[in-house]
Amino acid sequence: MKSQQRSETAPQSSYAGGQRLPLGALLALATAVFVTSLTETLPAGLLPGMSADLGVGEAAVGQTVTAYAAGTALTAVPLTAATAALSRKRLLAAAMAGFAVANTVTAVSTSYPLTMVARFAAGVAAGLAWALLAGYARRIAPAHLQGRAVAVAMAGIPVALSLGVPAGTFLGEAVGWRAAFWGVTAVTVGLLGWLAAAVPDVPGTPAAGRESAEGRAPMFAVLRVPGVAAVLAVTAVFVLAHTALYAYVAAYLERLGMGGATGPVLLVFGGASLVSLWAVGAYVHGRLRTLTLASTLLVAVAAAVLAVVGDSPPLVYAAAVLWGLGWGGVPTLLQTAAADAAGDAGDAAQALLVTLWNAAMAAGGVLGGVLLARAGTAALPWSVAVLLVPVLAVVGAARAHGFPRA
Repeated sequence: MKSQQRSETAPQSSYAGGQRLPLGALLALATAVFVTSLTETLPAGLLPGMSADLGVGEAAVGQTVTAYAAGTALTAVPLTAATAALSRKRLLAAAMAGFAVANTVTAVSTSYPLTMVARFAAGVAAGLAWALLAGYARRIAPAHLQGRAVAVAMAGIPVALSLGVPAGTFLGEAVGWRAAFWGVTAVTVGLLGWLAAAVPDVPGTPAAGRESAEGRAPMFAVLRVPGVAAVLAVTAVFVLAHTALYAYVAAYLERLGMGGATGPVLLVFGGASLVSLWAVGAYVHGRLRTLTLASTLLVAVAAAVLAVVGDSPPLVYAAAVLWGLGWGGVPTLLQTAAADAAGDAGDAAQALLVTLWNAAMAAGGVLGGVLLARAGTAALPWSVAVLLVPVLAVVGAARAHGFPRA
C-alpha cells in the first residue's frame, strides 16, 4: 500500500514514463555520489602526509573525517526542509559547486584550523546532496526500475572506494596529498557541465504536497512509522563501526608493516565493493533482509580476521575482500529499506538517514581516534566486531517492518 501511494503522489519527470533506465543521467548522479564519497573518505589514505604537512598527529588528521560528517549531520535535516520546494537540478549543482570550493581550500591550506573549516563546509554540501540524490534517481526512473536506479546512482560509492581513494593515495605518495584534493576539484568542475547537459530537472515538493499519511506532521513524525526506527538504528551503528576502522586504515596497516600497501588494500576493498553493489542492485527488491544480514556478517568476519591477523599480508587482503563484499551494498540496502518503510514520508526518512549516517561517521572518527591514541590500532577491528552484534540483532528482529521477509 505504501509503495502504491508513493507512486501515485510522487512527482515524476518525463523519463519516468519510459521502460528503460536513463543511464546518462544516472551516471551523472553516480559521479556526484563519487565526488561526495571521495571527498568524505580521501583523508583515510593520506593520513601520514597530511599529518606531517599540517603539523598535527594522525589522530588529529582523522578528525577531518569527523568535521566533514559533523557538517552533514548538523545541516541535512534543516537544509532538506528549507530547500524542499526548490528545483532538484539547481540544488544539486549548488552542492557540487560547494564541493569544488571546499576541496580547493583544503588543497591550498597550510593551517589545520582552516582545513577543518573547509572540511566542515564540504560536509554541509554533502548534507544538501545526500538528502536528494536517492530520491532524484528514483524519480527519473520507471517505477519498476527505481531500486536499480538507486543502485546505479550509488555505484559512485564503491567506485570512489575502489578507484578514487587508492588513486588519491598513490597520488599523495608520489606528488603530495594536496594534488589528490586538486584532482577532486577538477572532477567536480567537469561534473557541473555534465549535470547541466544530461540530467533532467525534477521539481521540488511544494508545501501543499509535503503531507504525510498523518497530515502535515513534522519531519521527525516519520519515526512513528513502523520499521523506520529500526532502519535508522541499524544505519547509525553500522556506519559507526565501519568508520572507526576505515578512517584509520592507513595507521592500522602501518602498524602491521604494510604502510606502503594502503593503496593496494583499498583497491581490493573497493573492487569487492563493486561486486557487492552489483549483487545488491540485482536482488535488493526480493532479498533486502537476506542481503542486509549477509552484509553485516561479512563485515564482522572481516573485522575478526583483521583483529587476529598478526603480520600476514594474504590474510589482510582476504579481510579486505570480505569487508568490501559486506560494505559495498550497504548504502543502497539502507536507503531502500528506509524508503520502503516510510512510504509517503520517504523524503523525511532519507533526510534523517543522512543525518544519522554522518553523525555516526563523526562519532566513528572520534571513537577511532580515541582508540588509536589510548589503545593502539589493534583495538580498531575489535570495535567493529563488537558493534555489529546489535546490528544483527535489530535486523533479525525487524521481520515485519524495516527488514521484512521476502
